[in-house]
Amino acid sequence: MFDRRSRSSDAGQSPHEDLVDHLVRSSPLGRGEAARVVLDVLAYFDETAEEFVRRRHRELQSAGLTNADIFERIEAELPHRAVAPPALSLRQLRRIVYG
Repeated sequence: MFDRRSRSSDAGQSPHEDLVDHLVRSSPLGRGEAARVVLDVLAYFDETAEEFVRRRHRELQSAGLTNADIFERIEAELPHRAVAPPALSLRQLRRIVYG
């Protein structure tokens, strides 16, 4: 999972200060809010394929979808991730969720 310490430099400053500065200049966000947004986005993109499959399964299940619909939807969403994981069959998706 995401480790905030790995995103910090030795000087105690984030290596993404330029992005934080850009968000402060281009949005109504304050510096602290902009830094949190950057950390949240980085954490989102640090999510592994397995973590994504489990999270989306929980979200879609809580929305009332059936497993058949859930796994087809996840299969369609996976290739559109920022770093697309290898193609996973419906069986592999089920194994990620249920072991």
